[in-house]
Amino acid sequence: MMYEEVQKHSVHTLIFRSLKRTHDMFVSDHAKPVSRDETSHKVKMAIKLHVEYGPVRHLPAIKEEKEKTALPAVQYGNEQSLVNEAQSPQYMITGTHPYPSGPGVQLSDDTQLQKMPSEEGAQSMALAISAQARQNATRTSASVSDILKHASSAERSQAPASSVVLEGTKNSALVLKKAPSMPKPQWHPPWKLYRVISGHLGWVRCITVEPGNQWFVTGSADRTIKIWDLASGKLKLSLTGHISTVRGVIISSRSPYLFSCGEDKQVKCWDLEYNKVIRHYHGHLSAVYDLDLHPTVDVLLTCSRDSTARVWDIRTKASVHTLSGHTNAVATVKCQAAEPQVITGSHDSTIRLWDLVGGKTRATLTNHKKSVRSLVLHPTQYTFASGSPDNIKQWKFPDGSFIQNLAGHNAIINTLAVNSDGVLVSGADNGTMHLWDWRTGYNFQRIHAAVQPGSLDSESGIFACTFDKSESRMLTAEADKTIKVYKEDETASEETHPVNWKPEILKRKRF
Repeated sequence: MMYEEVQKHSVHTLIFRSLKRTHDMFVSDHAKPVSRDETSHKVKMAIKLHVEYGPVRHLPAIKEEKEKTALPAVQYGNEQSLVNEAQSPQYMITGTHPYPSGPGVQLSDDTQLQKMPSEEGAQSMALAISAQARQNATRTSASVSDILKHASSAERSQAPASSVVLEGTKNSALVLKKAPSMPKPQWHPPWKLYRVISGHLGWVRCITVEPGNQWFVTGSADRTIKIWDLASGKLKLSLTGHISTVRGVIISSRSPYLFSCGEDKQVKCWDLEYNKVIRHYHGHLSAVYDLDLHPTVDVLLTCSRDSTARVWDIRTKASVHTLSGHTNAVATVKCQAAEPQVITGSHDSTIRLWDLVGGKTRATLTNHKKSVRSLVLHPTQYTFASGSPDNIKQWKFPDGSFIQNLAGHNAIINTLAVNSDGVLVSGADNGTMHLWDWRTGYNFQRIHAAVQPGSLDSESGIFACTFDKSESRMLTAEADKTIKVYKEDETASEETHPVNWKPEILKRKRF
C-alpha cells in the first residue's frame, strides 16, 4: 500500500490559504443585505404593535368620535361640571403591572384592571385644577388638604390625557426661579503680623501646636527641634538628634510623645517627659518629607522621597503597610478617622486616597498639572483642599469629587491651613500668603511680610503654617529663619475692609 507524503507547510501559510479560500467564497456576497422574508416581517410587526401599542390602539378612534360631537362648555373652577363617568364611553387599560385605584387598596381580581376616566372628565378636571393653580400662584407649596382634594382617580391611575395637565399645573403653581448666582463670600477680618520669633540658625521647615495650646514645636534646617511658649514666644527647649534638616513634627494627643522626621531618612519618637528619643522607625529609603498621626488608632503615617508612604505601629515600631503607587516623591500625607483614612499628595502631580485597612489606593485624583506639596482637611466639613503651583483645588470626600478651583496664588504653594471659620491660608515659596474664604473661594487678603533684618529678600519663603487650637493666632515657619505670629485685626470692620467681590458665573472650572 502506497502512502503519499503530505507536504508540510508552516502554520502561517496554512492560515493564510484558509483565509484566502474563505474570502474567495464570500466576496461576491460582500455587503449585500439579507433578503427580507415578508411572512416573518409581518409576524414581527404584529407582535410589536400588540406589545407596545396594544393598550392605546383604540384611543384615536375614541378621539375621532369626540371631535365629531361638540364638547359642552365648561366653566372655570366649577367642580360640579366634572362629567359623570357613566354618561360617556370608558376604556380599560391593562398593564404588565396591575395597580390598585388608590393608596391602601388591596389588589384583587376586581382591581387588576383599572377604569380610566373619560376624556371629558379629564378635561374638565384640568380646567378645575388650572383655575385653582392660578389662585395658588403666590404660594410656594400646597397644603395637605389641597393635595388630597386634587389627588383624584385621574392622577392616581396615570391617564395619558391628564399627564400633560399635571405637568402644566406643577409649573404654574411654582414660584418663578431666580437666576443662578454665585454665593456672596462671608466677611472675615484681615490678619496682621504681631510677633516675630527668631532663634533657629536655618530655614524653619515645619511647625505644630500641642493639643493643650500652651506651646508649639518647630523643626529646622539647622537639624534641631525647638519648643516655644505660645503666649510669650520664649524658647523653652531645644532637642538635637537629627543629622539633617527636620522636615516634619507632630505631637500626639493620646500620649506625651512628639514625632519628627527629616532628610536623614529617620523617623523619631520623643518622650517629652524625659526629652529623649525612645523609638526609631526604620524603613524609608530616602528623605522623609511629612508625617501625620491617626486621630483614633495608634498608627503613624510618614511619606518620603522614595515615592512611598508608610504606616507604622507606634508601639511595636513595625511597618504595617507600605503605600506604594506614586511615581515620584510623596510630599505630604494627611490622616483622618473617616474613610478614606489616608490622603497623600505627590510630586507626580496626583493625589491618592487610600484604604488604610487593605493598604490599597481607593482613588487617584489627576486634576493637578504640577506637584502637590500640601493638603489640608477642613476641621468640620467632609472636604479637603490641595495646593499646587497651578492652583488650589477643593475636593469632597469620600471619592474626591471636585468642588472648585481657587486660582490667583501663582507661586509654589508649600503649605495650606484652614480654621473652622472657613479661612483658608496658602503660603508660598516666594514669601506671599493668601487668605481665602473656604466656601466661595474669594481671596480676601494677601500678605507679604518683610524678611528679618540682615536677611536677603530671596530668603522670603513660607514653608509651613498652622492655626493654634483657639484659632485666634496663625503661625508661619519661614525661610528667613523666623517664626511669624499673626492675629486678627480687632479694629477692622465690614466698613473699613469691605468685601470687594464681583460674581463670576464662569469662574468655576470643571476640573
